[in-house]
Amino acid sequence: MPFNHITFLYVLPFKKPLSSIIDTNKTKISDQHLTPEILLYLITPECRLFNARLTAELENLFKNDPFWGFYWPGGQALSKFILEHPDLIKGKSLLDVGSGCGATSIAALKKNAKYAIANDIDEAAVCSVLVNAQLNSIDLHKLFVSSRNLIGSPVEEEVICVGDLFYDEEIADILFPWLDKLADAGKTILIGDPGRHGLSTTKMHFLTKLAAYELTANCCIENKGFKNVFVWKFR
Repeated sequence: MPFNHITFLYVLPFKKPLSSIIDTNKTKISDQHLTPEILLYLITPECRLFNARLTAELENLFKNDPFWGFYWPGGQALSKFILEHPDLIKGKSLLDVGSGCGATSIAALKKNAKYAIANDIDEAAVCSVLVNAQLNSIDLHKLFVSSRNLIGSPVEEEVICVGDLFYDEEIADILFPWLDKLADAGKTILIGDPGRHGLSTTKMHFLTKLAAYELTANCCIENKGFKNVFVWKFR
C-alpha cells in the first residue's frame, strides 16, 4: 500500500463530516453520462447552482469553484474506457490526477484495481470522491485520496490517468515533462480530453488514440463546443 512516498488521507476514519465540506443537497444523483453504471452527485442543469452567479451563499458553500460537481468529458472517457477494458486495471494500482468527482478511481475499483489514489488539489473534490465512492458501494479500504499537488512527484502506481487537465498550454508544459519521465519508467499513462487548447499539434505527436466517444446530449449542453471526447495513451 502507498504510504512511503506521499502523505495520504486514509478514508477510514475521516476526521470531519463530509457534509461540512461539500453539500450534497445542492447536487443531484445522476446517471446521465457515458458511464450510467456509476452514480454521481453532480451539479446538473436541474440544480439551482448550475446557472447561479457567484454569491455570498456560494462562497460559504464552496471554498473554490465546485469543479468536482461536474463530470468533465475527459473523466467520462477514461472511466468508460476502463469499464470497457478491465484487463487494463485488474490487479494494478491507479493514480487519478485531477480526479474531480472521482469517477475514474471508482471505475478502476469496480474493475478490481489493486488500489486507487484520487488526487485533486481541491479538498472539496477529494471529499466528493469519498461521497461518490460510498454511493457506489466501493471498498473504501482500497481508495486513497490526496489533496497535495503531485505533479512532478515520483509515482509508484502502475497506471496514471489524467482527465481534462490540458485546459491551456501553460499547464500542458508542466505536465508533459513529468508524464514523459513516467513513461520512460514504464508507467501506463492514459489521457482523457475532448480537444482542449493545451494539446497542441506538437504535443499530439506524443499521443496514440485509443478510443473516441460521442458525448451525451446533456453533456454537450454542459460543455459548450464539445461533442466528442477521446482517450489517448501517452507514447
